[in-house]
Amino acid sequence: MAKKRIGILTSGGDCAGLNAAIRAVARRAIDGYDWEVVGIKNGTLGLISSPIDAEVLDTRAFDGTLLRQGGTFLGTTNKGDPFAYPMKDGSVKDRSMEFVEGFRSLNLEGLIGIGGDGSMKILNKLCELGDIPFIGIPKTIDNDVAFTEFTIGFTTAVNVAVDALDRLQPTAASHHRIMVLEVMGRDAGHIALHAGIAGGADVILIPEIPYDMEKVAEKIHQIYQEEKRTHALIVCSEAIKTSDGQLVMRPNEDGKMTYGGVGHIVGEQISQHTGADTRVTVLGHVQRGGTPAMRDRVIASAFGVRAVDLMAQGKTNRMVAWQHREVVDVALEDVITRYNNIDVTGTMMQTARGLGICMGD
Repeated sequence: MAKKRIGILTSGGDCAGLNAAIRAVARRAIDGYDWEVVGIKNGTLGLISSPIDAEVLDTRAFDGTLLRQGGTFLGTTNKGDPFAYPMKDGSVKDRSMEFVEGFRSLNLEGLIGIGGDGSMKILNKLCELGDIPFIGIPKTIDNDVAFTEFTIGFTTAVNVAVDALDRLQPTAASHHRIMVLEVMGRDAGHIALHAGIAGGADVILIPEIPYDMEKVAEKIHQIYQEEKRTHALIVCSEAIKTSDGQLVMRPNEDGKMTYGGVGHIVGEQISQHTGADTRVTVLGHVQRGGTPAMRDRVIASAFGVRAVDLMAQGKTNRMVAWQHREVVDVALEDVITRYNNIDVTGTMMQTARGLGICMGD
């Protein structure tokens, strides 16, 4: 009797902890169920490539070294939606059935996809098209996937931002400067909020709360006058809107508009309003790489094991999630219709305000 074969891919932006999740899926499937696991290269692109870009995974390759590596050894992509694939002539083509045919050509009986909210929507739609049993594993440094308290990659990204604040604070104090740190966070301010609290920020600006520079300036004057301190730390998410309600975006090499640069605008505004010597640091993709933090490794491992167990139980179209210190599974159709941004009345916001941190309002 032929062994059951399942596929696994990573999709969307990379982050730390992806290799730990792939490792967990392979070990659980191969050692626990005697299945074959096929690693699909470069996300959905692997199944629409000619020839198909995939390889059978062997647990001998999954030693402790891989657990410690950032990124994904399978490769990933956040371009080329198979439903509207960009062609060289500038047109777009629906290549979704090529994905389904590629999946079937590998004789796979199920697919485990590791991705963020955008990837989950696309993978869910592709798997519905091909009647493919699918289990999702949530990953994104933004931590904006619904129904899970943590996504793979979030903790490592926050740790990088906190480390940056730890390094900026002494030089800020030495030179009596205001340091502005711009962090990632496409539409949600989780990185900025968590890093700001842990790193002792004086001001945290997030997309969920429009900021008033007059309020920020008041906070800085308070620090100077009441605390007798001549330096301050500001953390801002890349997706905050300027005072006139505009997002700061710029085109990438493909002409797609991406975030980046609002920290410099905030720095200029602070300098104009307070006269303070201000410096800006933009972390950018530094937050995506590096050695995965302990929690990302643990959650990724728990997600991978649970995803395979769900497949073995015949449960599909589910996403594994972290809730109340344990792994659960939720309906994928519920996940893709929701978004996890910051609860402006929640515990983390109450903590920030309780610490006297200015949120820009």
